[in-house]
Amino acid sequence: MNIVCLDLEGVLIPEIWIAFAEKTGIEALKRTTRDEPDYDVLMRYRLDILDKEGFKLSDIEEVIGTLDPLPGAVEFVEWVTSQTRLVILSDTFRQFAGPLMAKLGHPTLFCHDLVIDETDRIADYALRLKDHKRKAVEAFKALNFDTFAAGDSYNDLSMIDVAHNRALYCPPERLTTERPELPVARNHAELRQIIEGIL
Repeated sequence: MNIVCLDLEGVLIPEIWIAFAEKTGIEALKRTTRDEPDYDVLMRYRLDILDKEGFKLSDIEEVIGTLDPLPGAVEFVEWVTSQTRLVILSDTFRQFAGPLMAKLGHPTLFCHDLVIDETDRIADYALRLKDHKRKAVEAFKALNFDTFAAGDSYNDLSMIDVAHNRALYCPPERLTTERPELPVARNHAELRQIIEGIL
């Protein structure tokens, strides 16, 4: 019995923080896990910028409302779910992901939560579980699933490394240089081909 575990941003939907950075003109918010492997460092950096600039959750939600899944992602999700089980393992937040998950047909999503205060300010974030991507894949393996994991960035490596089958999806060149043994898919057709070979 197979299960496909995928990252969300950069694989199925655009990077939300990059879209917000482009909308606001704040270049510093374009920093992602491709640039900063330590997720806590990255999130503290982002929240400091939001506080300094006075941005609220509603400002980010407004930008998210204008986004669509990446080209081919909807059809890819439909294909995977017609063949096997799909779980999205993401370091995004429930408050961000909702509208885009609806556009993807509501696949199962495991992610984190934002802590919002009474003024709509993002006061903090709450991890569902530290290193939850890896722990989820390990749990699926313990349940006797044949696991496949793919993502685009450093924060995906822990789940990719413990999966039975694995791939990188449109990763930064630095990552492919550091991990040349990992298969690379450059689009959803190539990712489908890799998964078909496993199924």
